[in-house]
Amino acid sequence: MAGILEWMENANASPTLTPDRIAVVIPALNEALRIREVAEGALRHCPNVILVDDGSDDGTAEAVADLPITVLRHANRMGKGAGLRDGFAEALRQGFDAVIAMDGDGQHSGEDIPRLLAAANRFPGWIVIGARLRKRANQPTYRRLANEFGDWGIAWGTGYQVADSQSGQRLYPAQVCRLGCSGIPGEDFVFEAQIVMSAAQELGTRCVSVPIEARYNQIHGAPDFRPSHFRPLRDLWRITSHIVAQCVRRGGLWAVHKRVLQNPPVIDDPSGEFAAAPAQPLPH
Repeated sequence: MAGILEWMENANASPTLTPDRIAVVIPALNEALRIREVAEGALRHCPNVILVDDGSDDGTAEAVADLPITVLRHANRMGKGAGLRDGFAEALRQGFDAVIAMDGDGQHSGEDIPRLLAAANRFPGWIVIGARLRKRANQPTYRRLANEFGDWGIAWGTGYQVADSQSGQRLYPAQVCRLGCSGIPGEDFVFEAQIVMSAAQELGTRCVSVPIEARYNQIHGAPDFRPSHFRPLRDLWRITSHIVAQCVRRGGLWAVHKRVLQNPPVIDDPSGEFAAAPAQPLPH
């Protein structure tokens, strides 16, 4: 009971997030085909966009040179984790209260930004994940199975279940961004798993998922879109082995298993299309 009361007090004390108080961070590697429409889509819902060009050689940064956004450039490819960290650091430097991360390939839509923001205000201090639950038939079966396997791994690292833990469209509160810049382990796609786990373990932060549309057939299945940088077998092995190693080192696996079972995914869906688990305090 004390945990719920503490969460309610923190929620009441948290300032309301508005589009002018957040930044959209877009890590991008060779996204010249779609980066302009992604950036313009984000600008329609948020005036603060930060593009992190991860050593692209196809003119990604040049494609948005005339847009009113901040552009950071890596001289060489450093990976998605480095792109997110640098984007977080810039957003914090500019004084924003939260970051919405979006991929630069067109899979994520700026139209979902208001829904993520609304969920963040209903669940202050939580990480908000755009979960690809709508039109899941668009998602290739192997990707859906891979994502479900990834959800299982993340649950062991956090102590609670997450709907679509592999989605890169997320809202991170400022305190989680600061944690992400503090030197937590994990590079490339592993970083996205690690920041959720570290936030749970060090800050007691939970995740809430907002249903969004799965856009795989329209994006990576289309001839005018580049293939995804994410490789399910390779990257899920890296993520899962990273998580398992941490769980084994911490020990208490049976207790973690019980916590996971007691904490199903929390889904914020006012339409009622998807069942939502009640918010539970994160056991320590």
